[in-house]
Amino acid sequence: MPVTHDLCQDLNCTKDQIQQKRSEDPRLDSLLQKYSQLDAEVVDAEKPASAALSDDALETLKKKRLQIKDEIVQRLQ
Repeated sequence: MPVTHDLCQDLNCTKDQIQQKRSEDPRLDSLLQKYSQLDAEVVDAEKPASAALSDDALETLKKKRLQIKDEIVQRLQ
């Protein structure tokens, strides 16, 4: 069963820390919104009952999600 990624756990920080930095950095806020959207799309595409994407399309979504995550990490440093 597909699950959403816990970005706070992945980045080893609290939700409060992310919220504070998010409120100070509009670009970070935008990246976090994009990440959440892509993560939800990946989870939906991985569900057995979904109108399955091709493996290539799913892989592309996952790569975009990873790129956004990398940008988020850079913004948080």
